[in-house]
Amino acid sequence: MNYIERAKKFRAKKRLGQNFLTDESAIETILDVSDITKEDIVIEIGSGLGFVTEQLVKLAKKVYAVELDEDMVNELSKINADNIEIIHKDILKTDLSDFGQNMKVVANIPYYITSPILAHLLGEVDDLNNKNRQSISQVVLMVQYEVAKRLTANEKSQSKEYGLLSVLAQFWSDVELVKKVPSKSFFPSPKVDSAIVKLTIKNKPLLQLSNYSFFKKVAKSCFATRRKNIKNSLVNMGFAKNAVEKTLSELSIDENTRGETFSIEQMGQLAEKLKENL
Repeated sequence: MNYIERAKKFRAKKRLGQNFLTDESAIETILDVSDITKEDIVIEIGSGLGFVTEQLVKLAKKVYAVELDEDMVNELSKINADNIEIIHKDILKTDLSDFGQNMKVVANIPYYITSPILAHLLGEVDDLNNKNRQSISQVVLMVQYEVAKRLTANEKSQSKEYGLLSVLAQFWSDVELVKKVPSKSFFPSPKVDSAIVKLTIKNKPLLQLSNYSFFKKVAKSCFATRRKNIKNSLVNMGFAKNAVEKTLSELSIDENTRGETFSIEQMGQLAEKLKENL
């Protein structure tokens, strides 16, 4: 299929972050890793010109194509299938639980709203009953390569890669960087490479905690001031100095340790002990 020639007929809108995926092998990878069957309900976010959509309708029981751009909606309406429903709406204002349960999400999303969309799909760390997350089983998405590395990063990764986005993604899902996708795979070509990432939703959060909002605040402390040690970071976030010092002592943590070197599990231990000491 000559996706490039089809894409050239349309003017991508920079304000919407549009770059059309035209690499057939990348599209095949998205479909393969999504592992869609005739029993599956699929939500596709940012359907665009429908290059992935027209393959999804062949595989799935039902496809909900969520697209904000009216021009793209008009193009999607040309897909001849009785198992597609086009949703002309902002995904951030869409309640996915309205469409079913145990659904699979496929998304080629604008890079500038990657974090808000992930938060919308997964819920925040302390959002234990997020309806969107509870209605989906997996998410396969195309993101900027640097973001993909952040999603899969841990305390051993480069410090700028590991952060709150890593914690959010891994708290509610098992994250896999499936494939790097070069910029030439899109039309028009963006300035950066992309990657296909798969998130398999967890039935329970990564950690069992007494207070998830408290943990969220501690995690923010670990990354808020990367050059400061954990003691100063926690105190600057508003935690009592004496409680911080006692907690670090009881956990045998050097006060000069930087928060970005803590694993998510260690952040959990820190949060639980600090909460006890306040």
